[in-house]
Order: sequence, then C-alpha cells, then structure tokens
Amino acid sequence: MIKVLLVDDQQILAEGIKSVLKTCKEIEIVGIALDGTQAVDACEKLKPDVVLMDIRMPNMNGVVATKRIKETDADIKIIILTTFDDSDYILSALNNGASGYLLKDIGSTALIDAVKNAYAGDTILPAKIAKKITDAAVMVTSDKELKLKKNFNLSEREAEIALMLYDGFTNRQIASALKLTDGTARNYISTIYLKLGVDGRLAAVEKIKNLS
Repeated sequence: MIKVLLVDDQQILAEGIKSVLKTCKEIEIVGIALDGTQAVDACEKLKPDVVLMDIRMPNMNGVVATKRIKETDADIKIIILTTFDDSDYILSALNNGASGYLLKDIGSTALIDAVKNAYAGDTILPAKIAKKITDAAVMVTSDKELKLKKNFNLSEREAEIALMLYDGFTNRQIASALKLTDGTARNYISTIYLKLGVDGRLAAVEKIKNLS
C-alpha cells in the first residue's frame, strides 16, 4: 500500500484529488495538510511514502516545505502538483528534492500512475514541464557564456570549456567530448584559470556561479 499525504491550501481541491486517488486500491490517503508547515509536521507523524505538494500556500510554500521534509526523511517522495508552470518554481522544487512536477489539469489515470512511478523511484516530468526546464537551462547557459566572453575576454572555445567545468565535467571528459588531447584540454583550462584570476577548479566554478 502506498501511503499518500495531500498538501493544498484549497481543501476542496485536496478532497477532489483524494477522491481520484481513492479509486486505486494500492493507494491509501493518510492525511491532508493545508500549508507547508502542516505538511512538515504531518510527514513526521504519518510517515507517508508520497506527498502531493502544492506550491503557493500561506505560512510556508511548497518549495521550502519540500526542502524541510527531504532534510528530515530523504525517502519520502514529493511530487509538486500545482497550476503554476513557472520554470523558477520547477527548478527550485527539483533542486530541493522533489521527485516530479505536475500540473493540476492532469487526468485521473495519469495522476495515479505518477504516484506509483514516484513511489518506484522515477522522476515525474511531463513533456511540457521538461521543455520549460530545458529552455530555462539554455537561457542560463547562453547568458553565462556571454558574460564570460565579455567580462574575462574568453574565446568561444574557452567559454564552452569554462561552462563544462562549471557543470562538473572532468578534464578527461572535456577532452573526450570536444575531441581534444588531454594536454590541449589542460592548456585551455590553465588559460581559463589565468583569465578568471583563479588558481583552481573550485574557485573557477564559484566565480562562474557568481557572474553578474
């Protein structure tokens, strides 16, 4: 039996979701919380397997509640279920440990499947949401690339490699991905450190992160 906690400040919506999920014999609704603070408390007491979490709520929003719950019990799977498809919300929720992000216009069968899949360990991201994340990531990358070129006079290839360092690629992975020798990749990376005014990878990553 999959134990599910519903979190939504609009009780009528929570009751509607409850009635949908109750049609599945494998799912048990263990409670309804009306804001993030109640959700954190309910998770400690009820130990649900899956939480369906709204985003915009009084007292504590869904992103903060997700972070608090995951800090206390990393095994609880949290699916954001909301009417908002803002890329900042999506990325914040996923970065704070959410297992997926669904919009409330989802069909009943798809919602039940999403709960089962999250319980099984899958990440739940409909195509529309995945595209928003991809688009946001591309915008961030191109923005950072432009700033690297402008602020530190990096060449096209140097900016590309700097962003790969930022994304966690090792020297060897960079060389392999760009079809460079290990020595050439190291030379590029040394030049990047010099232009950024740093003495190593961690400092470079921090500098790129704080680009303004």
